[in-house]
Amino acid sequence: MFGSLDISTSALVAQRINLDTIAGNIAGMHTTRDAGGNPIPYRRRVALMATGNPAAGPDAPGVHVSAVVKDPSPFRLVHDPGHPDAIISGPNAGYLRMPNVDYSIEMVNAIEAARVYEANVTVIETTKTLAASSLRLLA
Repeated sequence: MFGSLDISTSALVAQRINLDTIAGNIAGMHTTRDAGGNPIPYRRRVALMATGNPAAGPDAPGVHVSAVVKDPSPFRLVHDPGHPDAIISGPNAGYLRMPNVDYSIEMVNAIEAARVYEANVTVIETTKTLAASSLRLLA
């Protein structure tokens, strides 16, 4: 019984990190400069899931976020020659490099992560109900 609670808890933590990462992507989807003020667009982040639960031991069942990595896909180009960060010369002159974040994809990922979170909450509630029923039978 406690194993299923540990597994579901690890999934809740992993999905919270995943949702935080997705929220950060949506927040940065129009950012064309980095923290230093350089014209480098925000790069989308992705939470990588891995099996196991490091908090409970190396061989414990569960899931965790092994890393949050930057998506290497190319930046989007938007024609906006009046923008101060637009490319000045070359074949892409007049284009603005925008973050590689697609709002639709991020929303689908957020909905998926929320559903997985809800499913694990349901598993925890069901496990609690089963434990309570078992205790009532023993009493």
